[in-house]
Amino acid sequence: MGGRAQSNKGGADRAAGRPASKGTARQKDSKAGRDERAWAAAVDPVRLVALDVLRAVRERDAYANLVLPALLRERKISGRDAALATELAYGTCRSRGLLDAVIVSGAGRSVDEIDGPLLDVLRLGVYQLLRTRIGAHAAVDTSVALARAEFGAGKAGFVNAVLRRAGEKSVDQWVDTLAPRDPIGRLAFEFAHPTWIAQAFADALGAEAGELREVLAADDARPIVHLVARPGEITAEELALVTGGEEGRWSPYAVYLEGGGDPGKLEPVREGMATVQDEGSQLVALALTRAPLDGPDNGRWLDLCAGPGGKAALLGALAAIDGHRVDAIEPAEHRAELVRKAVHNLPVDVHVADGRSSGLTPGYDRILVDAPCTGLGALRRRPEARWRRTPSDVADLVVLQRELLSAAWDLLRPGGVVVYSTCSPHLQETVAIVADAVRRTGATQLDARDLLPGVTDLGDGPGAQMWPHRHGTDAMFLAALRKPVE
Repeated sequence: MGGRAQSNKGGADRAAGRPASKGTARQKDSKAGRDERAWAAAVDPVRLVALDVLRAVRERDAYANLVLPALLRERKISGRDAALATELAYGTCRSRGLLDAVIVSGAGRSVDEIDGPLLDVLRLGVYQLLRTRIGAHAAVDTSVALARAEFGAGKAGFVNAVLRRAGEKSVDQWVDTLAPRDPIGRLAFEFAHPTWIAQAFADALGAEAGELREVLAADDARPIVHLVARPGEITAEELALVTGGEEGRWSPYAVYLEGGGDPGKLEPVREGMATVQDEGSQLVALALTRAPLDGPDNGRWLDLCAGPGGKAALLGALAAIDGHRVDAIEPAEHRAELVRKAVHNLPVDVHVADGRSSGLTPGYDRILVDAPCTGLGALRRRPEARWRRTPSDVADLVVLQRELLSAAWDLLRPGGVVVYSTCSPHLQETVAIVADAVRRTGATQLDARDLLPGVTDLGDGPGAQMWPHRHGTDAMFLAALRKPVE
């Protein structure tokens, strides 16, 4: 297609500032119309889907993992084409920082000076050039076709020029040229993370900060799908056989599902016997059920931050086996409805309330506080999230986390256990919150590693920190606090 652009003499003349070839106005208009229709017909539907995802993320702050599946179904794209569209959309979202630096170098202007829709095309093209095995010719030509079909010859020429400059170096050469000089900044740039997030990971790793490269690489890779087999309905072994997956390493209910596709189409998922849930989240729920109480378990369990319902469903299924019940709190009605759907036919009562002032009667044996957090531990599953979060987000969330844990403590019976968890390894959201709670309440902090039998490399304790490069899970943190019996 790049050759076609060059053979369009009138377009090439105009792009270069030369007078166009002679001809009547009607002939020129007719030829231009044919050219634009031809370029529009040449647009690859797979890349167009990816481009539409990028636009939705940029213009509406949409979530890529919600927009893309709907577009694939709407446009009847499946199989290898769907896998490619997924790689292009998610990969471009993840890599934005690196891509923008290359675009700025090639364009000679900041990204703020480039129209948003055109910037989407450039990001998609540079991603293909530098971070996929797609040939340079195909990456450039398909991007030029997208630009030509939507913006015309002039801006298509700009896209062509920027991408050809981007293609003059490999990704490693661009990293050498553009990355910050400090070690953490360089790794952050290489693996397309904001530097502050890479620093937070290094802080959480502590003495193992030498693993930062592995953490960022695992965080930058596309994760496999994790399923959870609903206890009492289907075993992990049966689920693996039915789906063609592999039983998980850590959770007795986990199944790993390789490849693309829509897990919602699987029969066990459609029938409510299984659902998508990261194995780390499964382990958090299991830890709550395994924690040793002081006194009997009276069967009153609480999920204080239940939306969208994955952990509440697993807790409910486990509670049903022993005749227990679970209360689940979610302040937003639309998310509470998601919880209701997730826990259908389980002994779970959903309450629309603020967990900090729920109005529930104290005396719970087990309480899960899966607190709202920055989500830094699940960036691999939310490709655009790393570029939306800022360091200032942490301070507001820390206040909320502290208040929720305090409310849970008030609802807990003496001898009961609260498990605090976050999908973030950030020290302010994890060990600092727990240390503050222990200091204020006199809680007994249990060794959370004991609640995850068989799981290795969880840190020095007493909290447990999972990592994608070590465990294949999201970077989940959990701590277990038992209320003293007076």
